Amino acid sequence: MTRNSEEVLEQILQSNELPTLPVVASKLLTITAKEETTLTDIANLITRDVALSSKVLRVSNSSFYSFPQQIATINQAVSILGTNAVRSLVLSFSFLNLRSKNSSPRFQFNTFWEESVICATAAKLILEQLNDVSTEEIFISGLLNNLGKLIFATTLPAEYDKVLAKLEENPEIDEEIIEKKIIGLSHSVVGYEAAKAWGFPDSLLLPIKYAHAPEEYDGQDTNLELNIRAIYLAQLLTRIYYSQKPEQYHKLFRKKAKKLLSLNPLVINTILRQLDREIDKSADFFNIKIHNIKSVAEILQEANLRLSLLNLSYEEMNRELIKAKMELENLTDELAQKNALLENLANIDSLTEINNHRFFHNFLDTEINRSIRNNSTISILLADIDHFKQFNDTYGHQVGDFILKEFCRVAKENIREYDLIARYGGEEFVFVLPETEPEEAMLAAEKIRTIINDYDFDDRERTYKLTISIGVASARPESKDFSKNDFINLADNALYEAKAAGRNKTVLYSPKKKKWFKL
Repeated sequence: MTRNSEEVLEQILQSNELPTLPVVASKLLTITAKEETTLTDIANLITRDVALSSKVLRVSNSSFYSFPQQIATINQAVSILGTNAVRSLVLSFSFLNLRSKNSSPRFQFNTFWEESVICATAAKLILEQLNDVSTEEIFISGLLNNLGKLIFATTLPAEYDKVLAKLEENPEIDEEIIEKKIIGLSHSVVGYEAAKAWGFPDSLLLPIKYAHAPEEYDGQDTNLELNIRAIYLAQLLTRIYYSQKPEQYHKLFRKKAKKLLSLNPLVINTILRQLDREIDKSADFFNIKIHNIKSVAEILQEANLRLSLLNLSYEEMNRELIKAKMELENLTDELAQKNALLENLANIDSLTEINNHRFFHNFLDTEINRSIRNNSTISILLADIDHFKQFNDTYGHQVGDFILKEFCRVAKENIREYDLIARYGGEEFVFVLPETEPEEAMLAAEKIRTIINDYDFDDRERTYKLTISIGVASARPESKDFSKNDFINLADNALYEAKAAGRNKTVLYSPKKKKWFKL
């Protein structure tokens, strides 16, 4: 850096308006840099901030990570997610809460947070397409990518306002060139130096420094290099949402994605198709309001329409607008159908066409929370087809598949509309019965067992008889500390008792002869 740039940097770092990290985030950076720090030390620090702990647990149990088991405590979160992932979550929440009363008049905080979340989401989505790559820190790295802009706006508001004025005149100009000309430094350098002063590790520092010029990174850390390149590509996707020429960034993204990460067209299309939905989810997880996020396909179609209208007469323009509106509506319908299909594929077991294990866990989470709010009892039934392996070995897997599908069809017809049946695994099936007392759950289980026992499974070649064993568990959850996994285990224990008693039985888990329990 030149002497002038060094003086500017010193002025920025010594400014009273320089944003500061919350105490917990700052201490977390300090202790995670020490080798002797334990997972318990990290968990104890985070739990001091109740609001932050709640946010970390909420995202830990969301589809942001998609862990099958419920994470009930910060200790579990640190143990299951790992130190880097939890640190990234804490820093993400901390960064998204940085505010300052002093800023450039043209600087829009809301837009800045929107762009940060979009970039972070896009970077995470891109990196998830690669095999055997750690994604623990990519989201926070994407958020921090433009940290320097926030620092410019708050510590040098007058100078940065001139930069923003130039960008308003020509939005497609290289931002860092204007920053260097007016201020003497680029936001990449300022963001890097500020984060370095805060004690950020190299894994978070270097993406800030090199994300605008990924090929300048010459280090040996492969995962870090992939992070840097993913963030660079994510910036191009972000520009699609804010540029007047989105088609240019779309074209550049495709070209650079192939060059930097060797992504093929199919993977690139997957990223572009899923991006708007993932942005909505991230905005919800981190409580950032982003209104009317469109799909990349819609943005590009609107841009093409603007180009085609430039030289048309009024009547031609009107006709084209009507035509484009109809095409857009058709495209929207088609996208909605495809999104519904993708959602369906993610939640439905392909063989039995009932909900799968993943959907069951999400559904049970929702119903447990509802039970807590309503102080009501929830029941689950775990059913297993008796001697199914022997059945498969005798008649063949095609007959076995028929039995599984027909069992699900019959069982589904004999539960309430708001109850759930899902395939738990193999020949095991789980039923969730909201607002159902133990006695009612036993009646429902006995009804299903009896119907299956009496039903003729006819595949038009022969008729088969079938029995099932069912374990029943009921609970009245009282708080967020309720353990979903323990609840499922109780139904599993009851199922084991039913099988041990000779099969074709229904058993209610009843510790110490209690009819229902609280966890």
